[in-house]
Amino acid sequence: MPIMRLEEIRNMSSEERTKKLGELRTELLRLRTMVRAGGTVENPARMKELRKTIARALTIESEQELGLGKTKTKEKKKEKKKK
Repeated sequence: MPIMRLEEIRNMSSEERTKKLGELRTELLRLRTMVRAGGTVENPARMKELRKTIARALTIESEQELGLGKTKTKEKKKEKKKK
C-alpha cells in the first residue's frame, strides 16, 4: 500500500507538496542511517515505498510545471461515465 496515492499528491498545493517531500526525505535518510549503523529496521519495505512516493511527488511537480499533468482525475472519470 503506497504512503500517498496519486490523487492525494495531485490535490496538494505546490507548497504542501514541497513540505511533504522534505518530511519523506528526512524519514528515508533516518532509515538509511539506521541500516548503515548496523541497526535493524522494523519494516524494510518502507524504504522502497518512501523512494517511490518521493518519485511520484517529483514527477507530478514537474508535470504541473510543464503543464502536462492531469488536474483532477475524478472529474475526468465522472465525465467519461456520463457519456
